[in-house]
Amino acid sequence: MKVLKNFEAVFIAAAVIANFAAYASAHVPAVRPAQASPAAVVAQGKMSVVVVKAKRLTAAEKAAAI
Repeated sequence: MKVLKNFEAVFIAAAVIANFAAYASAHVPAVRPAQASPAAVVAQGKMSVVVVKAKRLTAAEKAAAI
């Protein structure tokens, strides 16, 4: 009868134990070295640069935008 009174605690304890068991028994793959993608190998020529030119807003323009 005590199990029925404390069923929530029993369930939470079982869920926690199951979680830890799942993590403990999980297979961890070996680390593979990263390989360069074909796009990164080809892009060794000139690098593109983007320049953005714009005027800054004044305080009055900022206040009007809000």
